[in-house]
Amino acid sequence: VQLQASGGGLVQAGGSLRLSCAASGRTFSNYHMAWFRQALGKECEFVAGISWSGGKTTYYADSVKGRFTISRDNAKNTVYLQMNSLRPEDTAVYFCAATTLPLKRSGIHKEHFGSWGQGTLVTVSS
Repeated sequence: VQLQASGGGLVQAGGSLRLSCAASGRTFSNYHMAWFRQALGKECEFVAGISWSGGKTTYYADSVKGRFTISRDNAKNTVYLQMNSLRPEDTAVYFCAATTLPLKRSGIHKEHFGSWGQGTLVTVSS
């Protein structure tokens, strides 16, 4: 599956952004989706994930829980990341990723994802 992320930009602390990730090439609804981010000089880290199933189970990193919401629209082959109450430490390049492996609350790792979008930069000013 091919992924195209968009929606990044510059926002002040406390503001909001919504990222989108459009998928093409394969049956989108077969994939579990996730967002990762990588700040300058830091490792890539998991942000949020959502299962493919009708229940659309969601998973969040502790650092974004209560502020970010992941969702998906299988009819539009798109996954979203609504980011509210943004902080300067949320500044990073955000990547969407897809996997057919089950997501687990015990840990979601970038190595499990075979398809990645190109990344979209989010900059939060203080």
